[in-house]
Amino acid sequence: MSAELFNLTGKVALVTGGTHGIGMAIGITLGKAGAKICVNDLNEEKLESCKTEYQKAGIDVFTVKFDVTDEADVDRGISIIEKEVGTIDILVNNAGIIKRIPILDMPVADFKQVIDVDLVAPLIVSKRVAPNMIKKRSGKIINMCSMMSIYGRNTVSAYAAAKGGLKLLTANMCCEWAKYNIQVNGIGPGYIATSQTAPIREGNHPFNDLVMMRTPAGRWGEPEDVGNAAMFLASQASNFVNGHILFVDGGILANFGYVKGENEIPE
Repeated sequence: MSAELFNLTGKVALVTGGTHGIGMAIGITLGKAGAKICVNDLNEEKLESCKTEYQKAGIDVFTVKFDVTDEADVDRGISIIEKEVGTIDILVNNAGIIKRIPILDMPVADFKQVIDVDLVAPLIVSKRVAPNMIKKRSGKIINMCSMMSIYGRNTVSAYAAAKGGLKLLTANMCCEWAKYNIQVNGIGPGYIATSQTAPIREGNHPFNDLVMMRTPAGRWGEPEDVGNAAMFLASQASNFVNGHILFVDGGILANFGYVKGENEIPE
């Protein structure tokens, strides 16, 4: 397979919420492949501080502040990107939130906020960039789904509902836009070692024990693992992959009943 398949030189990529964590790992990975990286956030401090991290990786990132849930603000922000960098070839709908609240305790306003950020926002941003992709007959849209796209857990009803909806929205975008040579796919990260998960990975936290026992790979994923999956979906190598959710989970969905140490071949 030619390395040229993974050459993104000249491509403009927008990674929403790409100022930290998984989003930044995706931005750095795509940037190292030659893409011009643009990221947004609502926090100006994050937008400024992320530049240092991108620069350490040798990437000159373009930052812009806009709210992914506001159609007018999305139009304003993307218009700036188009004027200063170019029309968007690769969109990664990464921005998201989670509220861990039991259903009976969750205010409807909180539920709606999660749906707006995790489901409606990808629709808003995709609708804004898709017309130019259609004109060019080329484009890549990657929606950050989740293992919660297909199963639930306690206290994450809004997040799971949003991600389940995003999984089907991905399929419907594919059905409508594939004829224009636009590939729309999703990534479903498993349990990834980020600053947000640090508190539950330390010591003998019971959730850390659960992840380590139930993941066949026997480890937490790294943000770079998700970045590598995004690289594939953003590249020419995935030109006939459409409407697919690529789970990057160390095998946990394949065998959730796995317990590390059981049924293993002795050394």
